[in-house]
Amino acid sequence: MTQFQVQKDDFAKGRIVEGKTTELADGEILLKIDCFAFTANNITYAVAGDMIGYWQFFPPVGEDTEGWGVLPVWGFADVVESTVDDVPVGDRLFGYFPLATHLKMRPVHISDHRFIDGAAHRAKLPAGYNLYRRVLAEPNYTSATDRERMLFAPLFLTAFCLWDLLQASSYFGAQQVLILSASSKTSIGLAYALQADEDAPKVIGITSQRNLALVDGLGLYEKSITYDAVEDIDPTIPTVIVDMAGNGEVLANLHKRLGDQMKRCINVGLTHWDARAKQEGFIDERSEFFFAPSWIQKRLKDWGPAAFEQKTNGFLFKTAAKAKTWMRFRALKGLPELAEVYEDVCEGRIPANEGLVVKMG
Repeated sequence: MTQFQVQKDDFAKGRIVEGKTTELADGEILLKIDCFAFTANNITYAVAGDMIGYWQFFPPVGEDTEGWGVLPVWGFADVVESTVDDVPVGDRLFGYFPLATHLKMRPVHISDHRFIDGAAHRAKLPAGYNLYRRVLAEPNYTSATDRERMLFAPLFLTAFCLWDLLQASSYFGAQQVLILSASSKTSIGLAYALQADEDAPKVIGITSQRNLALVDGLGLYEKSITYDAVEDIDPTIPTVIVDMAGNGEVLANLHKRLGDQMKRCINVGLTHWDARAKQEGFIDERSEFFFAPSWIQKRLKDWGPAAFEQKTNGFLFKTAAKAKTWMRFRALKGLPELAEVYEDVCEGRIPANEGLVVKMG
């Protein structure tokens, strides 16, 4: 087994480590990871690694593991060994995997379409991340759409959940929605959802100067501005902020400018992870951290699994088709080529319209 590990207290630093793969115990399967997407969202997993438990999903291998962790990614893997009759060799899975060549799992609650990894160390972690879809059982599955699914599905599902929260809350009485890090794929997914909602307030995208042309060209935002131009925002209009950036200085400036008109600040991602500390002026009592798996669990109970999948799959299919018009995919070969661009992802140097897809050997 080979892993790409990152340093927990300085996660711009990574290394490739070789480890041993022990024999399977009864009830275990061995997966060979085939491909996965890698985005700024994966860096968010490092930022929130201790708070949410992301470091616990996939323990690091090797002898010197103190202070090192393995980032999760979304992708596809194939069963290459199995002691579980209901999950045979050759089965193909979509789900949450480590930056690694292989992974052992213990399938439980097995059905034709999915199962849960019942590994003991994952039992108390967010349930949505432990579910794996058996894609060969899907009637329309084709590997030709793998790259779109692993890149867009996790991000656009979060976008759908954000829109669902906003419209279920009547947009907290706001007349405008500010989306920070407007060029991020989750932000763009949310903007697509808001554009399709006739009851949604106007939407303003806030982005860097480098990404302003891309954001403008999408035609999704009523107005696009840069982070240093927040004084252009009308402070008299009731406002909801959806923050994908996590830049403490920008947020504090917006909170101070809007004051009582800042109806809600929903903190989602941390693309600006190096500037995430809260600063004076931040309004805690009207701010919340949004954790998509919790909202998914709520809607599964509210709607039932079949209705939930119908609603979300329809959105994901339509939005991914739209995104393909501006997205370009960049293929990387294995962990070594990922290692070459890893620091660029951490530092935000990957173009916003580029999707990294890693194909393992």
